[in-house]
Amino acid sequence: MNDFVIQTRGLTKTYKGRAAVDSLNLSIPKGEIYGFLGPNGAGKTTTIRMLLGLIRPTSGSVKIFGKDLRKERLSILKKVGSLVESPSYYGHLNAIENLEAIRRILEVPKSRIAEVLDIVSLTKEAKRAVKGYSLGMKQRLGIAAALLGSPELLILDEPTNGLDPSGIQEIRELIKRMPQEHGITVLVSSHLLSEVEQMAGSVGIIAQGRMVFQDSIQHLKQQSAGSISLRVSEAETALWLARDEGLVGELTDGSIRFTGLSDPQVAWLIRRLVENRHDIYRVEEKRQSLEDIFMQIVGTGGSL
Repeated sequence: MNDFVIQTRGLTKTYKGRAAVDSLNLSIPKGEIYGFLGPNGAGKTTTIRMLLGLIRPTSGSVKIFGKDLRKERLSILKKVGSLVESPSYYGHLNAIENLEAIRRILEVPKSRIAEVLDIVSLTKEAKRAVKGYSLGMKQRLGIAAALLGSPELLILDEPTNGLDPSGIQEIRELIKRMPQEHGITVLVSSHLLSEVEQMAGSVGIIAQGRMVFQDSIQHLKQQSAGSISLRVSEAETALWLARDEGLVGELTDGSIRFTGLSDPQVAWLIRRLVENRHDIYRVEEKRQSLEDIFMQIVGTGGSL
């Protein structure tokens, strides 16, 4: 059985000779929240539009649920819900009336409206005109519309864009419940790693149309190796002592600095320095943040 809900191979879209998406290989596991990350203009929305059959790829293939999107587009998209950019709605109608218009097209039971409003916590506001909703409530209504057809895959393009902190948290918690409570695989795009890392298990980072990293959030965190800086007496002698013991560091501004040491190695090094009559004035740890790593790889277009 194929464990990937979405797989693309060599997915490419060019406009006037320029590649907006360049040979993209996406692999999104079933039951995951997959964070699709990249700066604005990196090619995220273009990719999503190709996944939804809204634009035709220049080359490459898209498989969703193990089926070729070109050959089985309608049967695939019946099981996909999406929210791309801002949700569409009739401001003078309430939430129920807006969802009813979509329900008739999808031909799902009327009872589904109450179900999706409950999922997005809009039941109490269901009879208010949507034009009076906050931006966060409108986003939740958009997600409710995407859920009407009981999809197995939910694709959300920048769902927290423009929201205040409270609205961001509401959408984040809603997305986190999708796989756990409803068995829905979620692809969520964003330009903010700090947002995605709080809900996604896997992440793909795109820069200038190309995939530069794709793996688990946990593996990305492992890239943020920390450094230890020790301000000691006779720093140069202390550095040579560490090197004699197999620990390679460097001398910077009167301190000795080491990268990637484990806690036992740090404890052992300090003990050896004290035994050799070095005074230790300060021990500092500096750990590279995930945002630092993100900016490095999208800034250079390189990979980890």
